[in-house]
Amino acid sequence: MATDPAELGCRLRDGDRSAAPAALNVIENRSDRDATTSLLHEVSPAVLGGEPEAHVVGITGPPGAGKSSLLSVLVSEWRERNKTVAVLAVDPSSKRSGGSLLGDRARIEHDPRDDGVLIRSTAAGGRLGGLAAATREAAEALAPAFDVVVVETVGVGQSETDVEDVCDTVAVVVQPASGDVLQFLKAGIMEVPDLLVVTKADLGDIASRSRRDLNQALKAVGSPDVPVLAVSSVPPPAGIDELADALEALRDRADLGERRVRARRGAALREFAAEHGERALRELGGRRAAERLLEEQDRGASVTDLLAVLEAAT
Repeated sequence: MATDPAELGCRLRDGDRSAAPAALNVIENRSDRDATTSLLHEVSPAVLGGEPEAHVVGITGPPGAGKSSLLSVLVSEWRERNKTVAVLAVDPSSKRSGGSLLGDRARIEHDPRDDGVLIRSTAAGGRLGGLAAATREAAEALAPAFDVVVVETVGVGQSETDVEDVCDTVAVVVQPASGDVLQFLKAGIMEVPDLLVVTKADLGDIASRSRRDLNQALKAVGSPDVPVLAVSSVPPPAGIDELADALEALRDRADLGERRVRARRGAALREFAAEHGERALRELGGRRAAERLLEEQDRGASVTDLLAVLEAAT
């Protein structure tokens, strides 16, 4: 099988899901950025002729809220609907070793013989934002080959909202009677979700009360239209079909093209500033001038291509 990065990108562009593991290996090898650039160019909207059809869904929430259990039954629901699914599960890293247990791949139940499902665990590497450094690029690479690409984060806090910039739709998962509503209000996370999911609906009144509290909290921050669903992952699962329907409805209503263009340009600007510093931004004439430069580029340009434009201008 071909391991050339450009060839892997071409195969993914043609819907060949068997190229996905090798492509993710290329992206996760942060020492060879040229290989990643070559691969991502082949799956960029400019080469695809438009945005990929995949729905990129973010699943986030506090640790222990039941995200992996929820994904087990949600992946099964999507497969019953004949949708192919890739899950990028971002696991916490050890502060001492930098390694990760990469446990989500084991916790999310699926049939390993099913080539319509890919589950990949990635170490967060101590990065704030709840996402690994390569997560965005991995989602970009997989989007042409899968119907749904899920990004499951390590758990959110005040500054851990990067998932909003990577995904088309963000679902925040909440455990009932956990005090998460108050924490979310303090952290400002209530402004992130397109959808809120209360797990453990089988607990009855406790879950119903959490759902009411979340609806009130959403009204308090001016987001009364955000749906709040209650689900149970305990067999027999409950509310999963309604959740899948709600996610699909959100995708159909959103202007994904515009959202993705803004996200790519924003990501390129952040990566440029992080790598080269504010001095490089000043050489471009400041942040606003850099934003104008990006707005002049092809709407289908990848983050990697946009970053190269900024670097060439300094």
